[in-house]
Amino acid sequence: MDLQKNIRERCHVNKNDEGDSFVGVKADTDDAVIYFPIGYQLPPNDDDLRADINNLFYVLAAFMKEDKLIEESKFAAPRTVDFPMHAYLKVIRDFLRTGRYYIETDPRFKTDTKGNASWPRTVREQRALVQKNGSLIFTNMTVRSVTPNADKKITQIHRYCVYEAFDKMGWLYVPYMPEKPGPHPDNREAIYILEKKLASTHNDVEQELFSAMVSMLKYMDEKSSEKQYFFGTDFFERIWEKMIDKAFGIEDKDRYFPRTRWLLDYGPNRSKTPLQPDTIMIYNGKVYVLDAKLYRYGYSGNPDHLPNGPDINKQITYGEYIERAKGVPSENLYNAFIMPFNREDNTFFEMGADGNPISRVTDNIGNIGEAVGDWKPDPKNYERVQGIVIDTRFLMYNYIGMPDQQKRQLAEAIEKVETRAPVPRPAT
Repeated sequence: MDLQKNIRERCHVNKNDEGDSFVGVKADTDDAVIYFPIGYQLPPNDDDLRADINNLFYVLAAFMKEDKLIEESKFAAPRTVDFPMHAYLKVIRDFLRTGRYYIETDPRFKTDTKGNASWPRTVREQRALVQKNGSLIFTNMTVRSVTPNADKKITQIHRYCVYEAFDKMGWLYVPYMPEKPGPHPDNREAIYILEKKLASTHNDVEQELFSAMVSMLKYMDEKSSEKQYFFGTDFFERIWEKMIDKAFGIEDKDRYFPRTRWLLDYGPNRSKTPLQPDTIMIYNGKVYVLDAKLYRYGYSGNPDHLPNGPDINKQITYGEYIERAKGVPSENLYNAFIMPFNREDNTFFEMGADGNPISRVTDNIGNIGEAVGDWKPDPKNYERVQGIVIDTRFLMYNYIGMPDQQKRQLAEAIEKVETRAPVPRPAT
């Protein structure tokens, strides 16, 4: 790994088009590249950039574990999808925190008047004073002490894992490599030793470290000969949907799903899989149907990169169902597409009188227009699907526990439909 290469040179923000949709890290023995999703603004400070990379890994790990489809890959080159990213980072962070390798200790015993007494040894080895009532008092005890042993196998294994972790991912933290490990058990013996130690230790810190080392060793034992690996997904649109749902959605959204069934002339009636809106947000007694789309419009400004007719009609159908079947008044029902953008670098501006561009979307959340169905004359609010953009970096840091202020901001951006002019008649 080229330790002199600037971390910023290893970062890429994808355009979410053909061949540029992967989000995560790709690496081999020579170098690594971090791929951020469309709309991401890289911070100017390298320390903040390292924090962003770690947050990216956290987001990927959280949702890839939850949704197995995200783990599928389109890559033709042989790689493993099981790279234990968090195990590598755990070993690195632990080493940087402690500044040393794990040292096993050998038990030693000595005679002393205080300390952690070994009573079986004390009874065998020390002379007791007999009291009048027959009880025994030991003026000296055999106590346990420990002696560090840097030659033990777990220490050797730790040195090996630390070097491997820094070789793959250490550049995320420091431009430095620890010394090469000395002799150590092979991977399978090392796994056996660590799992045996895990079964006997009750120290939480040790358990986390040894578990991470086991994950690393299992990966190293199975990895392909090409020594290429990646951690990430080609399906970040699913993560975008899930972040929007966690940030703004309600838990029981399934009651808003429009359901269908066949009434068959022959055989039993059959229900079909219901239409499922991505997210239902309820704020101040109003219902907002949200469809998260990882589309490129927020980056390109090209109308061809917006949701198309089937998407628009499906959103209108959701609204009709909620109004009719759930009794939600149309004045309290809204519809929106949620797309990514970069609030610091986008195409949403107008030219001012002085000839300089004036940005029209400067917040983390903004409204960029609306989609309508020409088959809906005099459309209701929910039949005018609002186009909303959300800053990618902001969402990735705030999708858990989204502040109420941002939910209000999203609601206000969607409710902009109420101030829009009537929808013009389509050209004939």
